[in-house]
Amino acid sequence: MCGRMNITDDPAVRWLWDYFQLPFQINSNAELCPSQEVATLVWGNDQLQQRNSTWGIQPSWSKKLIINAQSETVHSKKTFKAAFVQQRCLIPCNGWYEWRDEGGARKQKYYFSHADGLPFLMAGVYFNVGTQSQLVTLTTKPNQACGEIHKRMPVLINPEQVKQWFGLNAEDVRKMLLANAGDKIKIDAC
Repeated sequence: MCGRMNITDDPAVRWLWDYFQLPFQINSNAELCPSQEVATLVWGNDQLQQRNSTWGIQPSWSKKLIINAQSETVHSKKTFKAAFVQQRCLIPCNGWYEWRDEGGARKQKYYFSHADGLPFLMAGVYFNVGTQSQLVTLTTKPNQACGEIHKRMPVLINPEQVKQWFGLNAEDVRKMLLANAGDKIKIDAC
C-alpha cells in the first residue's frame, strides 16, 4: 500500500460517535503522509479509546521508515509480533491512495473509498516509543478490483468485527486478515 490516507472529520466523526458511542476527534488531512499523526481506536480499560499515533516506525536496523506490515507474516516477524499480540489498533479513514504505472514515466493516482460514503477501519499495530505512540498499517493481498491497481491493499475490519479484532487471541485474529469489503470499495482516478 502506498503511503497516503484521506482522513476528514466529517462524516467519520459522526459515524464513529453513533456506531461506537465514542467521542472521537480527528484532525482533517485529505492526504495524510507517513510520519504524520493520525487518530486511532485502541482497546483499554475494557472500552474503545482514542489514541493518537505517528504513522511509521524506524527500528534501529532500518534506514527508512516502515509504514506497513504484511498480514501474512505480522504474527511471526520479530519487529511486529509482540505488537500484533498486545497492541492492535484501527485507523478510521475515508480512503487511501495508490499510484499505478501507466507506461513510460506516467503514473496515475487512484482514490479508494467506501461505496456507501462511510469510513473504513484499517487494521494496524502500534508501538510505545517513550511517551509517543507509533503505528504501522497491515496490508494483505488485494481483492480483484484493488488488484488491478496495486499488488497490496489495507486490511479492512468491518465495524461488526471490532470487538473480535481487539478481543480474540492473535491466532484467531489472523483469520480476519484477508481482503474484504470488496463490493464496498469505490475506485476513482484522480
